[in-house]
Amino acid sequence: MIASSLSWGNPLFQGFFWSAATIGFYLTAKRLYRRWPYWWLMPLAVTPAALIMIVLFLHASYGDYMRGAGWLITLLGPATVAFAVPIYEKRALIRRQWPVLLIGMVAGSATAILSGWGLATLLGLDGTLRLSLLPRSISTPFALEVSQDIGGVPDLTAVFVVMTGVLGAILGEFMLSFLPIRSALARGALLGVGAHGAGTAKAHQIGREEGSIAGLVMVMVGLLNVLAAPFLAYILN
Repeated sequence: MIASSLSWGNPLFQGFFWSAATIGFYLTAKRLYRRWPYWWLMPLAVTPAALIMIVLFLHASYGDYMRGAGWLITLLGPATVAFAVPIYEKRALIRRQWPVLLIGMVAGSATAILSGWGLATLLGLDGTLRLSLLPRSISTPFALEVSQDIGGVPDLTAVFVVMTGVLGAILGEFMLSFLPIRSALARGALLGVGAHGAGTAKAHQIGREEGSIAGLVMVMVGLLNVLAAPFLAYILN
């Protein structure tokens, strides 16, 4: 009885295994990254890579993983609601700097979408794959919603979001070391718009004010794109 309940085909066992693997890899990578803050140890890079190796080693499928750990995706809903907190806390900053923030968000979002479209065209991607690439520069909860609204595949979008976040945080730090940007608002916005969650984490390493602004801009860009998704879907379809 016990042996059969622990067999690989048992849904409860799969749920426990994949959930524990995902959470365990993430927490381990987070501790490693705090001690050695190198880009290749970023949790957003290490966790997916480790899970892919486990999937390949066990000859499992993406469906197996989602059946076991898909409940973690549902937590993105409460996470999206929680994003209202930094907006409320920084309401005074928004009132003072809203023209600059709005211009930066619109310019950053437009650049991300147009560059995504151009990259897809250059690589010969079309259809749902192209549409899945467009929301790559938005934080995951918002990106999944936008991807679904415009006809993309949310699961693919999640992969593109992780890749954009990791590469954006690396390139953003490199750019800040060469560009003469002294304003905390500009430095934080650069990372928040271009690399969402990973960029915000990097901004917190640079400075407290930069991190706060990056988090605020990341949330506002996500909301802006969600509101613009129906219009974008109408244009693309």
